[in-house]
Amino acid sequence: MPDKKKVLLHICCCGCASVSIDRLQSQGYEVYGFFYNPNIHPRPEYERRKKDLNILRDRFSLEIIEGDYNPGHWFSEYKQYADDPEGGRRCLSCYRERLLKTYQLCCRKDYDFFTTSLTISPHKHSTTVFEIGRDVGGDFFLEKDFKKKDGFKQSVEFSRKHGLYRQDYCGCVYSLLERRAKCASRGGVSPPMSG
Repeated sequence: MPDKKKVLLHICCCGCASVSIDRLQSQGYEVYGFFYNPNIHPRPEYERRKKDLNILRDRFSLEIIEGDYNPGHWFSEYKQYADDPEGGRRCLSCYRERLLKTYQLCCRKDYDFFTTSLTISPHKHSTTVFEIGRDVGGDFFLEKDFKKKDGFKQSVEFSRKHGLYRQDYCGCVYSLLERRAKCASRGGVSPPMSG
């Protein structure tokens, strides 16, 4: 029997990664995780999302590598896109950076493929993520649209069952500000901006 193909999964958050990992493992891949998200703001939010990695490690017998968290560098690189809406140039550049780091780690560690849990979100266009993944990693990028077959819904159910934190904004300070503005315009309670 041939060895399982090793795939490095970029983990955007634990809820989204849960279904992504489960599907990859059920398709016969040996999955490794890479939590690299220097965009997340503020630091307590980053720590809160990172804390749930232990649940994934235990549930899926998964090795997870944690990338560097350098929000100052991220901010200096992306502040030029401060006025872009969610899904604009800032987001595309951020996806590219995270996928490039994942690809570089994939090559250093000699994995067969890399992919990302970003595609499970209904707010992200999988075809755009695929284009970026192919651009940075060519044939090493494994195109998986995890939102298909109720992937997002299943990730919400998994999160509830296992007590995973579910954020209500993508991660960066700009997405947080945009979320707060939308909540305020609807007269709702916006997420806190502390840290």
